[in-house]
Formats: sequence, C-alpha cells, structure tokens
Amino acid sequence: MEPAPLRLHPRFPDAMITPRWLALLALGCARPDPVGSPPTLVLGKFEDDYGSRYVISERVWAHGAGAKYHIVRWHPERQYLVAQNDRRNPTEPGLWTRIDWLAIPGIPPYAWAFCMSAYAAPDPDSAESIDVARRDMPRTGCNGFPFSRMKRPSP
Repeated sequence: MEPAPLRLHPRFPDAMITPRWLALLALGCARPDPVGSPPTLVLGKFEDDYGSRYVISERVWAHGAGAKYHIVRWHPERQYLVAQNDRRNPTEPGLWTRIDWLAIPGIPPYAWAFCMSAYAAPDPDSAESIDVARRDMPRTGCNGFPFSRMKRPSP
C-alpha cells in the first residue's frame, strides 16, 4: 500500500509530494562526477604526520570521522583539487576548499604532502583562485605552516 501523498500548501490543494516525486527529486540531487582525473598518488587510505586518518577517492576527501569534502574539480597537472565542504562538517559547512599537494620522494614512509590553501571560500571559483601553496618550501609553504605529510596507515 502506497503512503498518502503530502499536501504542499493549503492554497494549492492539487500540489502534492508523492513517493515517485521524491524519487525523481533525489535523482536530481545527486552530485555530478568531478571534472578531471585524480593521480593515483593521492587515492586511498592515509595517515598524516599528526596521526589523523584520511580516505580519498575520486569524489570525496574524508578526514577522520567528521569532515568530508566533495570533490568537484581535479587539476593533477597543477597538483590541486577543489571541493565543497559537506553540510555536516563541524567547521565551514557548505563552503568551498582548495587542496594543493606535492610528491615528497626520499622521505619514507611519507610519499606526498598537502596544504589546504582555502577552506572557507564562498564558491568554487573563489576557492580555486586562492593560490598560496609554495611547493618549493614544504616546511613553511602552507600559509606559513608545513604541508601535512601523508603515508599509508599502519595496520
């Protein structure tokens, strides 16, 4: 038995939300695929040099249990991505982030490092335009702080 439809507004009695309408609405809310392709260097499970854990896929950069960033643009040739902060993030929900990275060979177990160049931009273009990462200075090139070094987590 199908549940009774919900009436949207008393002045518009014919406007109703049905289960079919909700399904169509949900399909329209799906996030589009990100533009560009990520390098394999930054995909997978990682731990930074502060002990925080990350899971990075083509679509999501997850930091610990509480912060997610939905990736909309990959720029592997320029080593950065643009993502929207999840609406449930504890800080800056719904705003936009730019994450820059660089390979760091010769420092095992670390393979690469990242910098959050922007984390509270109002829109994706604003986040992308913030170009503060200094890859030539990984110890201080992230707004005066070091890039966070990334390694595969211990079992």
